[in-house]
Amino acid sequence: MSRRHHFHTDHLGHSVSATVQTGHRLVVEVLVDGKETGHATTKDDAVTVAVELPTDPPTPVTVRAVAGPGEPGCTLIVAADGEPRAMEPRPY
Repeated sequence: MSRRHHFHTDHLGHSVSATVQTGHRLVVEVLVDGKETGHATTKDDAVTVAVELPTDPPTPVTVRAVAGPGEPGCTLIVAADGEPRAMEPRPY
């Protein structure tokens, strides 16, 4: 049975959201400022999706989703420093 989980963070004045669907496959959809900018599907327990923030010049970031155990988790990794930033779960 699949479930959808939602995560969100703000970085450099931009909204980054991820929908993570768990089940037989891990499906991740990433939105930046409300527009879909990345999508990935895997049978593994983790997936990364590379996207860019619309700064000048564009800022490359990666969203990493992990299926579990338990509830999934999602982090934003900025390419410039490599530091992971936790994305907060959203209850909708």
